[in-house]
Amino acid sequence: MADPVTVVIDSYEAHLLPADTLRVALVVPVSGVLGLLGPGAINCAVLAAREVNAAGGVLGRPVELVLVDGGRGPAAVASEVRGLVRSGVVEAVVGTHASDVRVAVEQELGGAAPFVYTPPYEGGARRPGVYYLGEPASLQVAPAIDWLVGHRRARRWFLLGNDYVWPRLVHAAARGHLRARSATVVGERLVPPGTAATDRLLAEVAAARPDAVLLTLIGSDLIEFNRAFATSGLGCARLCGALEEHGLLAAGGDTTGGLYAAMGYFGGIATDANLSLAERYTAMFGPDAPLLNGHGHGCYEGVLMLAALARRAGTLAVPAVEAVADGTMIVSGRGPLTLVAGRVRQRVYLARADGLDFEVVTPLMSPM
Repeated sequence: MADPVTVVIDSYEAHLLPADTLRVALVVPVSGVLGLLGPGAINCAVLAAREVNAAGGVLGRPVELVLVDGGRGPAAVASEVRGLVRSGVVEAVVGTHASDVRVAVEQELGGAAPFVYTPPYEGGARRPGVYYLGEPASLQVAPAIDWLVGHRRARRWFLLGNDYVWPRLVHAAARGHLRARSATVVGERLVPPGTAATDRLLAEVAAARPDAVLLTLIGSDLIEFNRAFATSGLGCARLCGALEEHGLLAAGGDTTGGLYAAMGYFGGIATDANLSLAERYTAMFGPDAPLLNGHGHGCYEGVLMLAALARRAGTLAVPAVEAVADGTMIVSGRGPLTLVAGRVRQRVYLARADGLDFEVVTPLMSPM
């Protein structure tokens, strides 16, 4: 059995304590609207690091994780990451957090260290040294919209999300796709993270009489809206781009039959790779550990991909990593993932809430 993986939970401590390990900044929210994601994401990163270390570590050293709270404001998170990298305390970054934090971290890093970003994201240009494992909006939301248009006759759409970069650009992509399908946007609202105006939002949705709502709310905002919606009497479908198992549990589940999520991973995917991952996860953390979910599983993939890149390049220097990144492959709970132009293309699933769990309805896209 591999030695336990160290997680340094205070970056100040990481500055003070020298180590002969390869330290990786793990940027996940443990506060704020996305704080619910933290425990599961940390578990998954620890599992991946333990497996990497059992296979010999990276560049001859065991991996150690330095936790950075990604639930704070973008400037604070980016400043902490920059300090860790520039001082040599960490040599790479893995992140599962909101896109506004990602943009700030990318800018502050400026290619000084590899950065593997794992959640769904809005697409767009890629900076050198940044690697995306999540699905862009065009491959996540658009096929789900097509399915709901075809199977639920969803022609009238209301777009509702938090006011930051990911929802704005997802909505822009959705508007264009809906126009191409001769569907109509009957309302749109972006609200600040942490909003408490659920009743007003429900009233606005009801007044627009949509067939479906595209929800790009995140974390506790998404939980509160879905909890209120379930008792509102509204009958339209909801399509979420960031709803995973813990968010569904925190909302009290859903039995309306109309709550959908489009993600690259759900804990219940019945593949051999995922069943094996679930066994290893439970063996390490116990049956009462946070559920495997898309955001946590992304951290598992992020640590594996970073290790694979370093082994392939023989270094973590960004120019060398960039030179060999294409074709780098890992195997995770959703099967093999291969980097092409700094991104991966993978199957995306549409799932429907069934009480306290998700039932996968259909894969929306297959890997290349």
